Amino acid sequence: MASLKKTQRTILGFDFGTKRIGIAIGQEITNTVNPLTTITAVKNKPDWDKISKIISEWQPDLLVIGLPLHMDGTEQPMTQAARRFSNQLNGRYQIPIALMDERLSSNEAESILKERSGSDALFRDSMFPDKAQIDMISAQLILQSWMSQTNKEENEATAT
Repeated sequence: MASLKKTQRTILGFDFGTKRIGIAIGQEITNTVNPLTTITAVKNKPDWDKISKIISEWQPDLLVIGLPLHMDGTEQPMTQAARRFSNQLNGRYQIPIALMDERLSSNEAESILKERSGSDALFRDSMFPDKAQIDMISAQLILQSWMSQTNKEENEATAT
């Protein structure tokens, strides 16, 4: 793989689901990622109007979509749905797509939010965090993982 220079790309990360889609925003030059929003599906389909507004506002250079896999790496029913979603994104917006293994991202997001709330009891009993927040943080973790993997590959390429 050829060495790539650090660019100023803006990247959107997606945690796709049939009920909600978590979205995170990343800046490659600063290597930072933040949760952005969660979009609720309309009749089990992406809310393309809201996605279009986000794409228009942020003008991303790349879209990273989490690819749900079984723990052994094999595909599951949601894997094909996420692939279909990524193809639809690319077809609608002509923005390059990258897929990223998202195993355990939701579990890790829940752990992060439990830690922030201070205890499991507070986590269970409060309205915060809700599933929408978990989806946003999952998108953030997916995008952070993609950026870390890309940085590692770039560093290995420049070292040889």
